[in-house]
Amino acid sequence: MYPAYWVAAAGLIGMTLMGVPLTQTAAALVFIAGGLPHGAYDIALLRRSVALDRSGLWLAIGGYVAIAVLMVALWMTLPLVALVVFLAVASVHFGEDWPMLEEPLLRFAAGAAVIAAATLGHPAEVSTLFVAMSDPRAAVIAQIITAAAPVALLVTAVGVALAWRDGSRHWAAAMSLCLVLLVILPPVAGFALFFVFLHSPRHLAQTRSALHDMPLGRWIGTGALLSGLAILGWWGLRGFVSSHVDASLVAQAFQLLASVAVPHLLLSRWIERRLIAVPYSHEKTSTP
Repeated sequence: MYPAYWVAAAGLIGMTLMGVPLTQTAAALVFIAGGLPHGAYDIALLRRSVALDRSGLWLAIGGYVAIAVLMVALWMTLPLVALVVFLAVASVHFGEDWPMLEEPLLRFAAGAAVIAAATLGHPAEVSTLFVAMSDPRAAVIAQIITAAAPVALLVTAVGVALAWRDGSRHWAAAMSLCLVLLVILPPVAGFALFFVFLHSPRHLAQTRSALHDMPLGRWIGTGALLSGLAILGWWGLRGFVSSHVDASLVAQAFQLLASVAVPHLLLSRWIERRLIAVPYSHEKTSTP
């Protein structure tokens, strides 16, 4: 666990107690700036796990970009379908933070608990956000998540107990507090706390370990550059392609996150299997 999480959580609690408004726009900027970089190293990890020549590298990059563009196109044409895909992918990806739950369905439920907690605490706000991201039918999705929230949170409680038993007590305590704050805080602020200060640092640490020979300056520059390109690409595509959805800035931030999350999940899971199956004789990777 990183001290920054406890500082951020304490700050949000203090602001809430003092009545300081937690604006959605500010929270969205935080989770975009602080969360996008953790997926910026997928191609570098791919090169580490597979020997690629120049044409192979460009083919991999092209495939990655193509999946992201297809997701953007889905937001522009079938936003309700895109929303369902996003929620499913997010649940699978966040479920990777729960290796103590061996059954994939249980990890999915624990990953979905992040969304479920915010929806349980603020059903109207989450429903409004879903509708802004897609169309009025998305309100039904929020209702379904609210109904399933107790099950997801119960599974997560089991995961927290297992993590505590296995010695990951800082993680268990931090995740427990985060779920409580997701219920209490405005949903976008609660999500930013989880995504930027709990989820992303774990994956960044794993990636930094796998790419430990990359100079720190290049490491930081890669994250900043590719995150910036993703943001510019999103705004560029929205400017050239007509959309059925006139989304707010916050809704667009989530749509952007979803568009890069799908190729990130697909590639990261494949890379993880490669790195486990094909260890390097001259180096070892480790996870925090």
